[in-house]
Amino acid sequence: MPRHNETRHLPYSPEQMFDLVADVQSYEIFLPWVSAIRVRSNSTTEMVADMIVGFKGLRETFTSRVRKVRPESVHVDYLDGPLKHLTNDWTFRSDGQGGVLVDFEVDFAFKNRLFEAIAGQMFDVALRKMIGAFEDRAAALYGPSESGNSSSSAHSAA
Repeated sequence: MPRHNETRHLPYSPEQMFDLVADVQSYEIFLPWVSAIRVRSNSTTEMVADMIVGFKGLRETFTSRVRKVRPESVHVDYLDGPLKHLTNDWTFRSDGQGGVLVDFEVDFAFKNRLFEAIAGQMFDVALRKMIGAFEDRAAALYGPSESGNSSSSAHSAA
């Protein structure tokens, strides 16, 4: 079961990062492998959405509930699709100097053992690409960081 948690220090506000992560409708614009999003319901505190993900001829639909607590956190619970389970948590904390500490955690398992084995082999690369896509999107929306990169600490287990 792939699991990862990481903290990134970014030069944006908690509100900006909350807005970026909570804007699930825009994921198909910037996230690799996401080909479409269908929002079933959306309010200021909760969203239910389908995400269609494709990679090398495979195409799957995931349905998730997204709980939003502005500007502190976004929590994703898996509802339906090819996984046994998925949880994804984002928390946003001010660094006291105009930046934000973003804590990101994901834990999931596939129903299919073959997919699980493949995911375990590719997990770190895919995760780095996904986190990089969020950072690139933040730079596109809010301006690049002055240093050109962020600091981070990470922990993965597959």
